[in-house]
Amino acid sequence: AVHSAIALLTLTTERSRSLHATEQRIGAAVLRMLLAGEPDHARAVAGDLYGALLDAPFRIIVAVGTEANGDALGALAETAESAAARSGETVLVVPEGDRLVVLAADGGAALAACCDHAAARETAGRSDDDLVIGLSAPAGPIAASTAYRQAEQALSVARRRGRVLVEHEHMAAGSVLPLLADDAVRAFADGLLRALREHDATGRGDLVASLRAWLSRHGQWDAAAADLGVHRHTLRYRMRRVEEILGRSLDDPDVRMELWLALKATSSEPG
Repeated sequence: AVHSAIALLTLTTERSRSLHATEQRIGAAVLRMLLAGEPDHARAVAGDLYGALLDAPFRIIVAVGTEANGDALGALAETAESAAARSGETVLVVPEGDRLVVLAADGGAALAACCDHAAARETAGRSDDDLVIGLSAPAGPIAASTAYRQAEQALSVARRRGRVLVEHEHMAAGSVLPLLADDAVRAFADGLLRALREHDATGRGDLVASLRAWLSRHGQWDAAAADLGVHRHTLRYRMRRVEEILGRSLDDPDVRMELWLALKATSSEPG
């Protein structure tokens, strides 16, 4: 009897694992179709298994874990699936190597559980290398690819800020200035301003400070000159030198924008 019970339990466990693996393969197919812009095909494949999830706004979670702590993604997946099971919700969980993609109903228990899980890890002081999560804004099947990009963007910001989780909505509502700390942006800014800084280092003028004052005053010559304590004709001469050195026109709003962001990105430097 004991051997029979063990055999039945083993068979049941294997069937459960096989069923779970099959559901994951269907979920992965649904996700691929959504991201490929084929919502109708995704609905057809989703059937009764994931159909309810596509009938209401959902959010996409993209999470990344490290090989050193591979259990982090498994714990997140279990958190989402357990919460969904308790509440009778549908959740789509797709493992992708060192990444995990989750589609969860907006405002649902599974999503809340994932956010609580991330908050608990951050409170516990877990390293951002263990688990990093990006969360999209609410979306529907037609906008799934956009939501996925939003989640990846939020994930990238979470990495830079040393956070466990960043929501795209919060990122979009905040300031762009913290993003200027990115090494690639800093390198671009240094390269853009290098010629002006080299000119200033010779003692032949203060072009960087003059440019900053002129841009901060929206090109108002008298106000910017007053801030610098120079005559407006002196400031006009300096701005012409900026254009000559950079080979770019300050009449171009894109040029002014790039220069202003470069100045902000290097604001901790002298100049």
